[in-house]
Amino acid sequence: MAHFDWNEFTAPILLSLKVALLASIIVLVLGGFTAWRMSRRRFRGRTVLETVFLLPLVLPPTVVGFILLVLFGKKSGIGYVLDHVFHASVIFTWGAAVIASIAVAFPLVYQTMKTGFAAVSKDLEDAARSIGASEWQVLRYITLPLAWRSVTTAYILGFARGLGEFGATLMIAGNIPHQTQTLPTAIYIAVESGEQTLAWCWAGAIIAISFLLMLIAGRKPAAN
Repeated sequence: MAHFDWNEFTAPILLSLKVALLASIIVLVLGGFTAWRMSRRRFRGRTVLETVFLLPLVLPPTVVGFILLVLFGKKSGIGYVLDHVFHASVIFTWGAAVIASIAVAFPLVYQTMKTGFAAVSKDLEDAARSIGASEWQVLRYITLPLAWRSVTTAYILGFARGLGEFGATLMIAGNIPHQTQTLPTAIYIAVESGEQTLAWCWAGAIIAISFLLMLIAGRKPAAN
């Protein structure tokens, strides 16, 4: 790399942080609500549905990206509505990177929050209901405060997974500099182009951010 371009260096970092931040918030709400409902209900086909939720953990990211490409492409129902009603397209936009991050982070967030909700005493929740608390009040004042460690861990894991997503993002969002190029795709292209210095700088950035996130997630609460 003959000349270090600061804008070229920071663009993928800022975009990755924006994508990971938005995706982690959305997936925390979706995964948390789903985990809460699933941890409180028993029904036929529950195991099959949970298996579907967890599939992105074991599927190659390119397969997840291909499925998303089909779901949001112009030939799909969603793509048709976006194109003909809103005159917009998700494919090859930074919004597509957000969708990819949500898809791959959902299983981690779901499983973490489900474990946290399952650890909350049902007796406490039932006691709150017995004095007239609604399900929303039980969730807000009993379940979430008692499961806050799992909620925090779920958010951090979702953020970190979204930050490091590569395969699905490349499939549905592409690699357009300053538009859809995230840190993982930027590193890949830099290595392919022989830009080792730039690749190392980006790799160092994502390692530092990921290390900080995992350090926060692994911290134990201070003893009283």
